[in-house]
Amino acid sequence: MIPATDADELPRIPLSRRRVLRAAVGLADRDGLDSLTMRRLAQEVGVEAMSLYHHVANKEAVFDGVVEVVLGEVMAAVDEVEAPSPEEDWQAALRARILAAREVFLRHRWAPPVLENRATASPVFIAYYDQVVAILRAGGFSFDLAHRALHVLGSRALGFTQELFQPDGAQSADEAGAVMEQMADRFPNIVGMLADAVHDDPDGTLGFCDDQFEFEFALDLILEGLERRRAAGS
Repeated sequence: MIPATDADELPRIPLSRRRVLRAAVGLADRDGLDSLTMRRLAQEVGVEAMSLYHHVANKEAVFDGVVEVVLGEVMAAVDEVEAPSPEEDWQAALRARILAAREVFLRHRWAPPVLENRATASPVFIAYYDQVVAILRAGGFSFDLAHRALHVLGSRALGFTQELFQPDGAQSADEAGAVMEQMADRFPNIVGMLADAVHDDPDGTLGFCDDQFEFEFALDLILEGLERRRAAGS
């Protein structure tokens, strides 16, 4: 009789849509979005590529699915936020929610463009923004002003935004400084502005300035401006 090996004794985890999508998120986190092919994903879960099609129809379905997973993490994160009630302080309530969502997207830096390129909004996406509107309404916003607030916030309500000055790949302060030196005569005002901001931020998404500070600075400006409009009855 042939004795069972350790591998034989380990139970096999059945393949499921959830397992496939969690593996896809992990693969994109580790190796980037370009690594997310059906072949690589099959290798990640230890099956033949054809087995995936029982759970995800194609690569676009994988992209739809990973958006679901990330948005699910967002909803879980914002549900745990400790903040004042929106009736008491809607700005603090919404700010805490947005920064919690941002933490999720910073863990999955590849996710924003995938979300932005989906043809239809998922129910979880709509549910998130429904809760944003609920906070605004509880804080005294009319539906009209809440609608305008969503346009102003845009993707910032989910914790990410497209930066105007975003280099191709992370740049160190020395590299950014060398580039600015070359541009100084031609673009003196931009170079003068950036010279004040450049520093090493290896954990940031911009590489040359504190993008978390810039995100919160802009968010606070928006929230303060919306509060002035709300208080004025606009």
